Amino acid sequence: MSDATEANGTAEPAEAGRTGGGAGGRHVRVVLVDDHRMFRTGVQAEIGQTAETGVEVVGEAADVDQAVAVITATRPEVVLLDVHLPGGGGVEVLRRCAALMADAEQPVRFLALSVSDAAEDVIGVIRGGARGYVTKTITGTDLVDSIFRVQEGDAVFSPRLAGFVLDAFASTDAPPVDEDLDRLTQREREVLRLIARGYAYKEIAKQLFISVKTVESHVSAVLRKLQLSNRHELTRWATARRLV
Repeated sequence: MSDATEANGTAEPAEAGRTGGGAGGRHVRVVLVDDHRMFRTGVQAEIGQTAETGVEVVGEAADVDQAVAVITATRPEVVLLDVHLPGGGGVEVLRRCAALMADAEQPVRFLALSVSDAAEDVIGVIRGGARGYVTKTITGTDLVDSIFRVQEGDAVFSPRLAGFVLDAFASTDAPPVDEDLDRLTQREREVLRLIARGYAYKEIAKQLFISVKTVESHVSAVLRKLQLSNRHELTRWATARRLV
């Protein structure tokens, strides 16, 4: 299925699949939203065996516009939502799907699934209405469990991310704006954090589903924007801001 047809050629009726069962009689209809086709394929293979997991993947999308179209057409119970998407990111998807989340009879619930574990990303999507946030290091079994918990209305977080949310909502003060960090795109921030953690370019490329050349381009852009000379300075910069 090509990205161009994901938003309109495969939608199932909203009422289809609301009953039935997989493992233990459970069943949930899910839409996958991520701009990396390989990652979506991997998630589908890992959790989409409906007879075993109870998870039925009813649609996919690679950017904000596709996501809104597919979610509106299929009315899934849970959306697995990447934070960084072309067209405005996961927060924009949440904003445009606010009415679907608020539907008392058939709510669409969102679970963020991202490579990023940055506090600002977690807090942003939770403020936008997502019911939880897990990182892409999660196992298939735990992801299935998280999907069903979100379907039931629970809030689900990877262990260390819950603290970000508690701290954010316990404080009435807005987080300070870091003008240097704001110069970077979301993807550049991801690369920055992984470089600062000591990842090699090949490891970053594999984790983010991009090429080594693309990683190199992002690193060059980060160094230029932050007026740094090398990855060692970059690591010190990120550590000083507690981004690692």
